[in-house]
Amino acid sequence: MADHFAGDAVVGPLVRRRPGLRVPGHVDGDEVAVRAVLGQQVSVAGARTVAGRLVADHGRPVETDVPGLTHLFPDAATVAALDPERLPMPRARGRALTTLAGALASGDLVLDHGPDRDDVRRRLLALPGIGPWTADYVALRALGHPDVFLPTDLGVRHALARVDGADADPEAWAPWRSYALLHLWTSLEES
Repeated sequence: MADHFAGDAVVGPLVRRRPGLRVPGHVDGDEVAVRAVLGQQVSVAGARTVAGRLVADHGRPVETDVPGLTHLFPDAATVAALDPERLPMPRARGRALTTLAGALASGDLVLDHGPDRDDVRRRLLALPGIGPWTADYVALRALGHPDVFLPTDLGVRHALARVDGADADPEAWAPWRSYALLHLWTSLEES
């Protein structure tokens, strides 16, 4: 994969600075999808706060020696049963969240490495309130899709501006655009 970016003026230098960087997967596709909806059009800190409230209010309590771990993330059936009008977010996002969770809980939507990624993306996009960014982010993190790029993502836009990526050609990064995306995001951590 690194050879694919070797001559690219934008991603090549990032790959050389962080060789071996991989796309982080997630063991729980349902949680990734719920968190993606919670994070729509809010800051990372805002999404983290709302997710923490959701877990504290609706997650299953656990006893553990791990400091700060008090609850498990609520399962899809629990989230699906919530009243979207009472969630701490815009009503449309609350409805999108509970509709998504309902599709996950019923098995109409499966977020693991088994189903065809393009079919899962189509199913996600068919749900009200689920747009391309959310569907593609879920494909990236829950399905391990190696070729996802999020051109509208604020972090991506900031990273491209920082690395003078005006001439960036994400199509040339295929079939490894997910890796380019992670290198761009990670570049934001550099001072």
